[in-house]
Amino acid sequence: MNMKQTHLLFTFLLSLLLLAGCGGKQEETAKPKGSNQSKEASYTVEHAMDTTEIKGTPKRVVILTNEGTEALLALGVKPVGAVKSWTGDPWYDHIKDKMDGVKELGLESEPNVEAIAALKPDLIIGNKMRHEKIYEQLKQIAPTVFSETLRGNWKDNFMLYAKAVNQEEKGKQVIADYDKRIEDVKAKLGDKLKMNVSVVRFMAGDVRIYHKDSFSGVILDQLGFARPESQNVNDFAETGVTKERIPAMDGDILFYFTYETGDGKASELEKEWINDPLFQNLNVAKQGKVYKVSDTIWNTAGGVLAAHLMLNDIEKYFLQKQ
Repeated sequence: MNMKQTHLLFTFLLSLLLLAGCGGKQEETAKPKGSNQSKEASYTVEHAMDTTEIKGTPKRVVILTNEGTEALLALGVKPVGAVKSWTGDPWYDHIKDKMDGVKELGLESEPNVEAIAALKPDLIIGNKMRHEKIYEQLKQIAPTVFSETLRGNWKDNFMLYAKAVNQEEKGKQVIADYDKRIEDVKAKLGDKLKMNVSVVRFMAGDVRIYHKDSFSGVILDQLGFARPESQNVNDFAETGVTKERIPAMDGDILFYFTYETGDGKASELEKEWINDPLFQNLNVAKQGKVYKVSDTIWNTAGGVLAAHLMLNDIEKYFLQKQ
C-alpha cells in the first residue's frame, strides 16, 4: 500500500469515527430530560378548603379523623401519624393490629400541631368541621386536604382521601367490593327489610335517637330497611331526648349503643333508661327485640372497616337470631 492509499484509508476511518460520535451525541440529546429520575407527576385535589397540589404519591401521610384512618388502612396506606381513636388505648380494637408504629397525635377535636410538624409529613388529611381553625398552620407544614363534614355518606370522604393519596382506582375497587356486599346482604335479608329498625345512643348526659343521615342510618338506608316514622328523616339525630320521647324509640327491632369513656356515667344512664317502665312497655321490648351493639362499629369509627363489621352484625341479628 503506497502513501496515497494509506492517507485515503486513514481519512475514511476518521470520518467513520466522527459520524459515530455525532450519532451518539444526537441520541444523548434526544433522551428526555430527567428520564433517569423516578419522580412522579404532580396532581391537584379539590377539597373543602382549597385546591391543593401534591407532588408524587405521598409516602408520609398524617390523618386527623377516625374515619380517615380507616380509609387509609383500607387503601393499604399506613399513616405515619393519626389522631387517637375516640375509645381505645390508643386505637380501636378492630384496627390496632394495623397501627403498629403509628404516632398518636392527640384527639380528633384537638390534634397536636407540633407533633404533626415533627413527623415531616408530605400530606396532611383533615376535616373542615373539626380543623378549619388550624388549616393555615397545617398547610405550612405540608400539602393539606380537608373533607367537608363527618356526617352522612362516608363514601364521599373515602373517595376524597383515595384521590389525595393517589390511590383513586384502588379506592373505586374498595367501594365496589363494599357495594357488592351490600347487595349480597340485601338478597339474604329478603322480607326482613320490611322491619322498622330503631337506633338509639346513650352518652353521659345525653340520649339520642338516630336518623338516616348518620353512619348507621346511611348503611341501613342503603340496605333498604324501613325506619320508624319519627326516624325516617334525612338528618343526623334527635339529641337531648327526654323520657317522654321513649315511645318514639319503638319499632320492630331496636339497636342501641353506648359511648362509654371510662367513668361509668354513660353505662349508668343506659341502665336507667333500658329498665325504665316506659321503655319496658315498648312493643319492641315486649317482643325481646332490643339489642346492644358496639358504639365504635355502629357510630364512632365511621369508616369502611367499621361498615363491614356493622354488616356482620346485621347478618348476625337478622339471619341468626330472628
